[in-house]
Amino acid sequence: MNKYEVYDVGIKDIHHIAKLDKPSGTAITLAKDIIENLDRKKVWTIKEPTDYNSRSLYIDSERINQTPGTHKVTYNSEIDSIEITHTAHSRMGFANGALHAAEFIAGKKGIYEMKDVLSL
Repeated sequence: MNKYEVYDVGIKDIHHIAKLDKPSGTAITLAKDIIENLDRKKVWTIKEPTDYNSRSLYIDSERINQTPGTHKVTYNSEIDSIEITHTAHSRMGFANGALHAAEFIAGKKGIYEMKDVLSL
């Protein structure tokens, strides 16, 4: 999407009301990856930009009911919108990811990210 400057990008981060971090680590990781590949965005923010062509990537975080987790990346233009959405139906995937990460980290020292765990 780097060469299609008519599209502005944003992230919607929805989780259950007991989740304390806002935005979530996943939303921040998505934002960093987008910024790394999109020349017109330089930083992410939780403050809604007033300028459509802002250099900031807005992360809109919402905490509602018992929602396990939804992340939506939206590219908007006057012509259309393109959305990529991941919706968790339960917390099982997050638990499995935590177990996988624990197995990966066993016996290691240092700082690792899920990219390391998943060999990305």
